[in-house]
Amino acid sequence: MTTEPSLSPMNRSLFARLFTPQVIGKMPPGTQFFVYTALILWSLFVLFPIYWVFITSFKEAVDVNRGPFFIPWVDFTPSLHAWRELFIIDYEDTLTAYANSIVIALFSTGLCVMIGSMAAYALARIQYKPKFGTIALFVGIMIVASVAIAKAGLDWRIAMAVAIAVFVVLARALGPKFKASLGNGDILFWMISQRILPPIVVVVPIYMMFQNVRLLDTHLALILTYSVVNLPIVVWLMYDFFVSIPKDLEESAQLDGATRFTTFWEIVLPMARPGLAATTLLVMILAWNEYLLALFISTTKAQTMPILVAAMNAGERGILWWSMSVVIVVMIIPVVAMAIVLQRFISKGVLLGAVKG
Repeated sequence: MTTEPSLSPMNRSLFARLFTPQVIGKMPPGTQFFVYTALILWSLFVLFPIYWVFITSFKEAVDVNRGPFFIPWVDFTPSLHAWRELFIIDYEDTLTAYANSIVIALFSTGLCVMIGSMAAYALARIQYKPKFGTIALFVGIMIVASVAIAKAGLDWRIAMAVAIAVFVVLARALGPKFKASLGNGDILFWMISQRILPPIVVVVPIYMMFQNVRLLDTHLALILTYSVVNLPIVVWLMYDFFVSIPKDLEESAQLDGATRFTTFWEIVLPMARPGLAATTLLVMILAWNEYLLALFISTTKAQTMPILVAAMNAGERGILWWSMSVVIVVMIIPVVAMAIVLQRFISKGVLLGAVKG
């Protein structure tokens, strides 16, 4: 009588013991070694620039020029001269720019996410069929009003009020005659196309517009501009999250007498918190790092941190890497803190909708 060879772990080869899973759902030891080694190497590769910037902020000029030095108290002696120069000598400019960046980024992100989420929910749940002729009529009237403001010097409040009134009258009179219509897909594509457009194309008209309404170098101008520029991203991302949410709960709430806004606020938004957190962080980063629009719209009062960094680059002494490193370290603190707070929502938001069936 022959006996079957034992399949116990001790009788298997070394390769099988290292690379064959012992338990379902758990990686074998050999696979764990290679996976964690790759993750550690990639983490070092990603975190090294941050470490380099951090230690450079504590270097003297001679250490930066004679480097590279990477280990404090071994390769070089740390110094606080760059931090002292930025927060004691030039503290007024630094604190002003830092406060401006926080206020503008927070308010623009909040306004953008609020409006964009409502727009995305409306596009996900309501079918729109706007007439193409009505849209062309509105654009034409707005162009005429803009030309009148720029050329004739009319007050923009009066001109816009008259333009809207004319549009309402003409839309009621001519609207039934227009046949061609658009759909939700066309609206979504049009919105994302506004983000594809390079900002340099529209920065001059935006500058002239705020100049005419006397809002240049104000927080309101930058908040409105950042909100409009980042709005397509919020609509595009949140639309996918809202579509993935079942309609059953919304329909039950509406049967109980809840309004559309109540359903959106109390049922849909809590279920979309992962996507909302991921979208908010992305918009926050874009607003925090924005440079081109801030360069044109702000000068002194509403100057942000990216403008301050650019001014340091353009100094007479050239690029002061130690001072720039201090500014960069200070700039990344709010974003990193926000990412840590929203981490558990972001991890869910990245994976939400990845598996459908």
